[in-house]
Amino acid sequence: MLGRLAGRAALITGAARGIGRATAAVFVREGARLGLIDHDAAQLETTVRELAAAGSISAIQWRAADVGNAAVITHAIKELAAALERLDVLVNNAAARAYGTVAQSVPESWDAVLQTNVKGVVNCARAALPFLRECGSGSIVNVSSAFALTGRENMGAYDASKAAMLALTRVLACEEAKFGIRVNAVCPGSTLTPWTMGRATERGMSIEELKQGGAAASLLRRWAEPEEIAFPILWLASQEASFVTGIALPVDGGLTAM
Repeated sequence: MLGRLAGRAALITGAARGIGRATAAVFVREGARLGLIDHDAAQLETTVRELAAAGSISAIQWRAADVGNAAVITHAIKELAAALERLDVLVNNAAARAYGTVAQSVPESWDAVLQTNVKGVVNCARAALPFLRECGSGSIVNVSSAFALTGRENMGAYDASKAAMLALTRVLACEEAKFGIRVNAVCPGSTLTPWTMGRATERGMSIEELKQGGAAASLLRRWAEPEEIAFPILWLASQEASFVTGIALPVDGGLTAM
């Protein structure tokens, strides 16, 4: 352990699986105390037990909550900040998705995606900011998408919401700099998570077929592992990035360079 987050407390949303879980594992190895949030209580509890069993746990608190519900998530964040006795880092990772072209989409799917991916970020930031301001050197890392920066078909609501997250990142960076809070975003490309593997199964594709041909085209021509996204999140959260704010960092194997 290098201790890059020693003495600091971090809150991660969407922490039960995938990028959120990998980020939690990396953060505890680096000495952070954690507050974990996910809407799936059973899976979140399993994740906490697995982190503890790996011997990488220093202090973890967790709450099941929907980031799109302002009252519920505000209460959860206040409880976690009190239990952790401070809050230095917020990672907004929770996400909702919908599929289909814009022409085929229905208002309900847009509402659901925007409620989590845009309003959810606002809800979490609003609830966490008083605690982040107190620490004097807070960091918010928003998990956006490479497809907020480049185009594709069939995920208009998701990609538009992730682009909105980048606008929120810049706005919050401007608003909170005077309180010592840095706000940045990472933009992952194709990442091999339980969600992407589940989608492959739904389409009758084996995991091996998914690995061989299911990723979006990129210079590195492969999927990212969740930990490969977690380490850039760690860097932005840590004091190593103390002069970095307002950026969108592509972590996409070169997809947006093509």
